[in-house]
Amino acid sequence: MPNTKKANKTRSQKDTGKDTAKAKGGKDKGGQAKGGKGKAALVADEKGLDFPRAWVEFPDPADDEQVFRCDLTWLTSRWTCIFGSGCQGIQVGRASDGCCTLGAHFSDEDDEKRVAEHVARLTPELWQFHDVGSESGWTQHDDDGEKQTRRWDGACIFLNRPGFPAGAGCSLHILALKSGQEPLETKPDVCWQLPIRRTYEWIDRPDDTRVLQVSIGEYDRRGWGPGGHDLHWWCTSATSAHGAGQPVYVSYRPELTELMGKEGYDALVELCEARLASLLPMAPHPADPA
Repeated sequence: MPNTKKANKTRSQKDTGKDTAKAKGGKDKGGQAKGGKGKAALVADEKGLDFPRAWVEFPDPADDEQVFRCDLTWLTSRWTCIFGSGCQGIQVGRASDGCCTLGAHFSDEDDEKRVAEHVARLTPELWQFHDVGSESGWTQHDDDGEKQTRRWDGACIFLNRPGFPAGAGCSLHILALKSGQEPLETKPDVCWQLPIRRTYEWIDRPDDTRVLQVSIGEYDRRGWGPGGHDLHWWCTSATSAHGAGQPVYVSYRPELTELMGKEGYDALVELCEARLASLLPMAPHPADPA
């Protein structure tokens, strides 16, 4: 398994819930991010950002100084990735990019180092832009000076375009599948975590104790920052992406286990199953099939 930050590892200043997926939003003359005051310019397929959600909080079985706060509305929803099967992409005219148009920022140096080890395993047969990446590099710095995967020909350099013999999509993802690994082992943290969002907050309790609250929820447009409101389309609230046979907590078992630890994930499963077993579960996801 990759050396990613576990929820029950020693907390550091890096573990602040900082998101490594970013979208640059334009500004109007008044300096307001386009899309309005926190309102996304949604396409007809999307249900919006604000609706009732059912959250559950429970102690981390592996760490008595930590609690999980999980969005059961999202985790029991029937969302699934529809890349290549109806995904409209985050940029107009580039549906085949999916959410890979902007490239991926690294969560820290360990993340970049781990990805580099797997980039070295890529061959020209698996990676369409192997020659470009090998000769002139596969990383770049954004306008803020932060390291990310390089953008080439309008999208992430690791994105194989439609028609490539090994298959369209992330070459690091394809590498994992062909070598019998989980994609979370080869891809940048933000890529395998999407559309799960993990954030941290220290909570001061009335008895002068502190606990670290780890929230596990939906990576909606807001997760991308102000520019998220300007994305052409985003899947988490899109009805076209909510037709899966399995709920998110099942289909994303490897990722959630990595984010929460096995004991934390097992506790989550029990709560999700109890919710689904109820006759009238509160606050279903509005994008789910009726």
